[in-house]
Amino acid sequence: MIPFPYPEYHPIIDEITKEIYQAFPELNEKYGEAGRKKCREDNQHHFHTLETAYQMDQEKIFVDYALWLNGILVKHGMSPKHLIDNFERIARLIHDKVEEDKEEIFIQYLQAGIKAILKSNEGEVLG
Repeated sequence: MIPFPYPEYHPIIDEITKEIYQAFPELNEKYGEAGRKKCREDNQHHFHTLETAYQMDQEKIFVDYALWLNGILVKHGMSPKHLIDNFERIARLIHDKVEEDKEEIFIQYLQAGIKAILKSNEGEVLG
């Protein structure tokens, strides 16, 4: 596996993972340490995709990724609310930890991803 090329995001990813497992203790019961590792890997993918979309100036890259990932997670028994929650945590925790212009764009992309997930799940209870 290729190493994660953005080590500057590791502290943010650590905080996101910690918060998620505090907010959803059932994840720890269900998935344990392997789940925490997978959560970190998933967040590396989120940041990698955010970076790619940012560098290409293409919001659609992140939105397509969000929809694709949501479909996979739902098939594996996760709720869309978990991915939305994760994206909201990223938007909050990047504040003052990334360049200001990048922060604004990342938040824009994250909000667009959340909106697309909600739209794709219209009429469904996100529980």
